[in-house]
Amino acid sequence: METETLKNTALSHVHIALGAKMVPFAGYNMPVQYQGLKVEHECVRTGVGVFDVSHMGEFILKGPKALDLIQKVTSNDASKLTPGRAQYSCLPNGKGGIVDDLIVYKFDDEKYLLVVNASNIEKDWNWISQHNDMGVEMTNASDNYSLLAIQGPKAAEAMQSLTSTDLSSIKFYHFEVGDFAGCSNVIISATGYTGSGGFEIYVKNEDAEKVWNKVFEAGKEYGIQPIGLGARDTLRLEMGYCLYGNDIDDTTSPLEAGLGWITKFDKDFIDKEFLAKQKEAGVTRKLAAFELVEKGIPRHDYPIVDANDNVIGKVTSGTMSPSLDKAIGLGYVPVELATEGSEVFVQVRNKSLKAVVVKLPFYKG
Repeated sequence: METETLKNTALSHVHIALGAKMVPFAGYNMPVQYQGLKVEHECVRTGVGVFDVSHMGEFILKGPKALDLIQKVTSNDASKLTPGRAQYSCLPNGKGGIVDDLIVYKFDDEKYLLVVNASNIEKDWNWISQHNDMGVEMTNASDNYSLLAIQGPKAAEAMQSLTSTDLSSIKFYHFEVGDFAGCSNVIISATGYTGSGGFEIYVKNEDAEKVWNKVFEAGKEYGIQPIGLGARDTLRLEMGYCLYGNDIDDTTSPLEAGLGWITKFDKDFIDKEFLAKQKEAGVTRKLAAFELVEKGIPRHDYPIVDANDNVIGKVTSGTMSPSLDKAIGLGYVPVELATEGSEVFVQVRNKSLKAVVVKLPFYKG
């Protein structure tokens, strides 16, 4: 992809000025690392770090039928949401696969926010619009908002001076709308993807740089650092969180991906019948987490084989875990090999390296 065709976030010039290594990601010019992946990863696990994730998509759904539309297109039960709560969910694709995974935020009975993956903004918008036969008012606000993920155990303490909202009282998957860094009506949400706590701050693009600067001023004494997408990936993988396009896609069902917990059969939704049958019959493959026993690093698309070198799957995500100093990965394998303690092998440069299936998360904090 030509750099000229890449979209910039409101903060791309800030990352470049900071010396970040920029890469194309989901059509955007994004920082992959600043000082180095290990340093950045450690900063989030032990202190506080800031990610620019403004490439994510935001859809606002309004109207008396907003919940009905969300219930129809998502697998989780959004009727359980109360104002100020958020929910992880997915969009089933009508063929047993996943259009995208997303987070649903409830403001009130007639206003919701859907946060979707950057690479799927257009696809998701078209999919939801196609099923909107209920007159729900939909707004694609993706290009108007910047999103900062301020992550790590020191995030609440470091950011408290910037807001009158009590940050320590915002529970996981809850959010508040309040003042932040001199801006009003800011969504402050505890829906991070790192497993180390923290907040996501949704601000208008025109306020993004001002907020970024104030965040770094407030966090200075806490050793705050900018963090790239490289560490975002190793942090989420240590938690066993799925990445769309790697671990889940249009060919993987939520049940195969271990997302049965966000698939609620006591409501009607797209693919309910198919997934209910799949649940009853049992899946034939499952997304398994594994640690390599032998030296090597599993990478995306490396073959997973059995003891006789028969290919039984492939690595969907893999890395050397900075927190555990172990090679870890995820991949779909036959269901009988997806149980804890099972032995599988990953082919790294034509060598079959032994791995053992483990329980998630890899990183226990």
